[in-house]
Amino acid sequence: KKVKANLEARIQSLNMEDRIFDIVIPMEDVTEFKNGRKQTVQKKVFPGYLLVRCYMDDESWYCIRNTPGITGFVGQSQKGQKPTPLARREVETFLSAKGDGQETANRRKPKMEYEVGESVRVKEGAFADFLGEVAEINADHMKLKVLVNIFGRETMVEMDFSQVAKQ
Repeated sequence: KKVKANLEARIQSLNMEDRIFDIVIPMEDVTEFKNGRKQTVQKKVFPGYLLVRCYMDDESWYCIRNTPGITGFVGQSQKGQKPTPLARREVETFLSAKGDGQETANRRKPKMEYEVGESVRVKEGAFADFLGEVAEINADHMKLKVLVNIFGRETMVEMDFSQVAKQ
């Protein structure tokens, strides 16, 4: 975000608004579980990268590559050569269908907080306060299969991520 701000300030100071149009940091919504709570946060799709839509002439290329924080270009065959531009269709594959570069990519993927074999405590439901071991993880449905010891026998119980907490 700092590099994006630097580039935007540089574009204004060099009056390049007619050549450099959009600067986008591709983001996506990611569902994370922290302290047993489900929350959706925005994460960068390509950390350390930003997309710039511009006319690729010498002046705009000079403006971009000499901006503090920009170290190089993807698609540059040799140092000092202009990079190969991405096709609009390529950019739209990881940006929203809107195609204007302002919407975020709307892919949701849960961040795995649990691992198979890990000890967990059941927070709610019929087995509240029981200890168990994660046997299986279904990230698509955000469910765990937990082995819970009931009357001396281990029983497999399916639970939501939010129903258990790390031990």
